[in-house]
Amino acid sequence: MSRSRISQVVVTPVAFGDPPLLNVVGVHQPYALRAIVEVHTDSGLLGLGETYADEAHLARLSAVAEVLPGHDPYDLHGLRRLVTDVLGRETGGGGASFGGMLDVDSAVDTVYSPFEVACLDLQGHEAGVPVSDLLGGAVRDRVPFSGYLFHKWAGHPGLPDDAWGEALTPDQLVTQARRMVDGWGFGSLKLKGGVFHPDRECEAIEALRDTFPDLPLRLDPNGAWTPSTSLRAADRLAGVVEYLEDPTPGIRGMAEVAAGTDVPLATNMCVIAMEHLPPAIAQGAVQVVLSDHHLWGGLKKSALLGGITDVWGLGLSMHSNSHLGVSLAAMVHLAAATPNLTYACDTHYPWKTEDVITDGVLSFEGGSVAVPTTPGLGVTLDRDRLGELHEQYLSCGVRRREDTVYMRSIHPDFEVNTSRW
Repeated sequence: MSRSRISQVVVTPVAFGDPPLLNVVGVHQPYALRAIVEVHTDSGLLGLGETYADEAHLARLSAVAEVLPGHDPYDLHGLRRLVTDVLGRETGGGGASFGGMLDVDSAVDTVYSPFEVACLDLQGHEAGVPVSDLLGGAVRDRVPFSGYLFHKWAGHPGLPDDAWGEALTPDQLVTQARRMVDGWGFGSLKLKGGVFHPDRECEAIEALRDTFPDLPLRLDPNGAWTPSTSLRAADRLAGVVEYLEDPTPGIRGMAEVAAGTDVPLATNMCVIAMEHLPPAIAQGAVQVVLSDHHLWGGLKKSALLGGITDVWGLGLSMHSNSHLGVSLAAMVHLAAATPNLTYACDTHYPWKTEDVITDGVLSFEGGSVAVPTTPGLGVTLDRDRLGELHEQYLSCGVRRREDTVYMRSIHPDFEVNTSRW
């Protein structure tokens, strides 16, 4: 029997509402952007992927999509060679930057990832098995996630307040956390820091500890602190947080902090590609790596990362950016098939109010999501929703994530807080 071939690839940029969540480089814009990748075969199958959707990334995705028809969806090594060739030939190659905090020297992994996910979705549909089976089999039937807390404004300037309301004080963050725990059942909590003075953010963590004494806590200042400040905060929060995430920038800075504290350090900033692992391990810079299949080059390469962290005795969790249901499904399958997932995964999912998939498959119960057992990713594209969010993309005016630009349109004197304290 002849193998199916890719017949058509469709890349659709979408925009969905995003609250004014504060961070080290500014504030989230009113809309977050994603690209939905559809890979069709001549046998009538459809595979789905999801990724970033800034203009530069869309150009790279489109260049690959144009040459994919005729490709074997099982030939993932060939797919990677094709992406590498196209990026070198048609888009000039080079690195990529996402959101002002994530920079990679090569765009190959970030472009390859959604096409690989879509091909694995296709393979699962053809074989009648879930994607987790293609990654070695699920070792857990539910994947735990951590409630993601943010300092935030009550609403975007000029627009009505959102349902979450303001969160600028420790007490307001506790209220936000109660809603996360009561509504989704999260068994751990992470606070996005780097917004206010370190003492104020430590106070917020301590308020969360007083309110939720049994829940593991995390603080992520996104590199807002110097090594000396990081060490003071680590001393204060020892026994309070399960880890500090990227308190200071760079492998060298993280190594300096790690040498002076027993509090584990996690990262999704200084180790986001395979080439970052050797120097980070050699310097003892991090104890927990936050994987992200969008950045690391898809599900199989992220599974390889899981094996590497296991060999070197590093903890493993999962990073999140503002995402929709296709990404969540891929994250769940990857986490299900990763034996050494040592911490609950991050997710922005509770913050969104719109999606492109049909309801009923991915739901949070007790802070975890059941691993889909139907073929492929287990999610179905809702074409009406896809069309609505694409129209929203066309009309919203946002074409790239620009937290700093948006913040300065409201507070012109704002300065990025990296290494500020």
